[in-house]
Parts: sequence; structure tokens; C-alpha cells
Amino acid sequence: MTSLLLLAAEKESAEVTDWAARIGWVVGLALFVALVYWLMREGWKWRGTLQSDLPELHSAPDDPGPATLTMSGRYHGSTTAGQWLDRIVAHGLGTRSRAELTLSDAGLDVVRPGADDFFVPADALREARLDKGIAGKVLTEGGLLVITWQHGDRLIDSGFRSDHAAEHTDWVEALTNMINKTEGAR
Repeated sequence: MTSLLLLAAEKESAEVTDWAARIGWVVGLALFVALVYWLMREGWKWRGTLQSDLPELHSAPDDPGPATLTMSGRYHGSTTAGQWLDRIVAHGLGTRSRAELTLSDAGLDVVRPGADDFFVPADALREARLDKGIAGKVLTEGGLLVITWQHGDRLIDSGFRSDHAAEHTDWVEALTNMINKTEGAR
């Protein structure tokens, strides 16, 4: 038994004798990682260029009225409605961030620290539902609040997750009531 312990204690890693080869591999790997990162960034910019036909986002009105609901949480991104993997990156809609949502009679105000804020007018809201995923984020069933809205000629799904998931059902109910009321007025 002691001889096995001595044998194990004597084994050490071999000393590096070819430093040039080792440094070459490390530099090559770093360059490869940098190339992959650069290609991903160029792909993101290209996607933004392809979506440049999307009109500028609305900003919140000066007096949107009293808040019906508020929510703190995360904004996970926007996609083309019904195509949960077709991420929209134009105008900062692809940037994940913290978000403060405020629903009023005027519409939905999305304030995102560190990213562009946007406003969805009440007459642009189309649907609210609980879902399990949106481009790049998959959760348990019903773990994501997805709001469908019209912007220009495009329908957009935006995904939000509240810090308190129990709030999601209240949001779906309030948004559905608002959408039905708005459609009835048209």
C-alpha cells in the first residue's frame, strides 16, 4: 500500500520543453475565438440592416394617464409574430435588458435602463399570452409574458418575464380586456 502511495506521489506532469509550440497554440486559439466573435457581431449587424424597413419606435406620450398595471422584470427580445426564432434586432429590439413596464389607457410603456425605451400605443396591441420561449430564451410552460403588437406593417411578439411570475396572469387579463375594448371602439 505504501509503495502505491509513493508511486502516486512521485508522478508529476512533464515539464514543458517546447514553449514556442505552446505559445503558438494559445495565440492561435485566441485568434480563432476573436474571429468567431467578430463573425457573430457582423451577423447581428447584418440582421439589423435587413430589418431597416422597420419604422422608428414610438416614445411615450407626455401624459399617458394613470397606470393600470406596473411590472419590473426582464425584456428578453422581440421576434416576428408567430416565428419565435426570427429575432428582430432593429432599433434595439434585440437587446436583452431589465425592464419596467407600465400599462395605461394610452398603451404599454417599456422603460429599459441601458437600452432604448419604447412605447406600444393601445390601438397597436393585438394579443397577450403566456408562452414558454422566445428567440434565445426558453422557460417552463407559461413562464414568459408574450405581447403581440403591430408596428408599421409588421406584427411583433415581445417577451417579458416579471420578477414575480404570478403577475403574468394579471397582465394577460388586463391586456386582453384593453385589446377587446380597443377593437370594439374601431
